[in-house]
Amino acid sequence: MRIDNLQYANWSEKIFRQLREGGVDAIHVTIAYHENFRETVLNFEQWNRWFEQYPDLIMKGQWASDVDRAIETGRTAVFFGFQNPSPIEDDIGLVEIVHTLGARFMQLSYNNQSLLATGCYEAEDTGITRMGKQVIKEMNRVGLVVDMSHSADRSTIEAAEMSERPIAITHANPYDWSPALRNKKDDVIRAVTENGGMMGFSIYPHHLQNKSDCTLESFCEMIARTVDKFGAEHFGIGTDLCQDQPDSVVEWMRVGRWSKEIDYGEGSAAAPGFPPMPAWFNDNRDFGKLENGLRAVGFEGADLAGIMGRNWHNFYETNFCAAGETAQHE
Repeated sequence: MRIDNLQYANWSEKIFRQLREGGVDAIHVTIAYHENFRETVLNFEQWNRWFEQYPDLIMKGQWASDVDRAIETGRTAVFFGFQNPSPIEDDIGLVEIVHTLGARFMQLSYNNQSLLATGCYEAEDTGITRMGKQVIKEMNRVGLVVDMSHSADRSTIEAAEMSERPIAITHANPYDWSPALRNKKDDVIRAVTENGGMMGFSIYPHHLQNKSDCTLESFCEMIARTVDKFGAEHFGIGTDLCQDQPDSVVEWMRVGRWSKEIDYGEGSAAAPGFPPMPAWFNDNRDFGKLENGLRAVGFEGADLAGIMGRNWHNFYETNFCAAGETAQHE
C-alpha cells in the first residue's frame, strides 16, 4: 500500500497514469490555498469532472475503505484538503458542509495569521484564537482533521493538546535536519505524536537538507532517526509534490490576495519559482526508489509498510468519520 498525504500538481491524464505506474493507492490533494467557499466549490466541481473522465484511473476518497476499494479496482483514491481555513470564511457552520462535500483535512493557517491560528511566518505566535477553539471542536465532531503543517509552534502544540482527536502535520520535516521555517522542532513533533497524531515527510526542496541536492540516503536516514525518536506508527509520506505547476501558482500560494507586494516565502528574488525536485524523486513513478531507499537504511516489515502508506490508512480509518461513529463506511 502506498499513500502520499499531500500533493498539489497541475492535474492531467498524464499524472493520473503516473500515479498508477508508481503504485500510489491514495493521495491527499490540496484544493484550496486562499479560495473562499464558492471558489472552493468550483474546485470540487473540477475534480468531479476528472472522476467522470478518468474512472479507470482515479476515484473520490472519503473513507479508509475507499483506499481498499481503489486497490481492489486498480485505481488511486483522491482525498481532499485545504491549506488554509479560507473556505469556511468566518462561518463555523461551513465546517460540516465542506466535510459533507468531501474535505478531510484543513490547515488552521497557511503562513500568515488566520482567524483560527498563527502561521509560521508571523513574528508573534499568539496561539489558537477564540474562533479556532470552537472550530477545532466542530472539526473533531464531524471528522475533519486538524492540519498544522504551516502553523507556528505554539499554535501547533496548543492544537494538539486541545483537540479531542489526533491532529496531523501532513507535509514537513524535522527542523534539526533542515532549519526551514516550515519544518518542525522536536517539541512540536512530540506534542503531535504523543496525542496520537501523524506527520508526513516532505520532499519539497525548500524543506530538505541541501534542498534540491538532498540525497535519497540523507532523506531516508532522517526518517529512520525520527521514527526511532517518536515511534514509527506516527509517520508517513506527504511529498508536497507540485508537479507541472507554472511559477504563477507558487506566487498565488505565497501571496493570494493579501498583499500587493511579492512575498518570496522560502524562495528569493533570484529564484522566485518552484525549485527543482531532487534527482531521485521527480514524479509518482519514483515511489519505488523511495521505498528502496528506506529498505537500504534498515526499514522492513510493518515499519516499512507503515511509512509507505499503512499508517495513513489507519489514521483515515479512525479520524474521517464523525465522533462516536464506527470507522468503516461502505
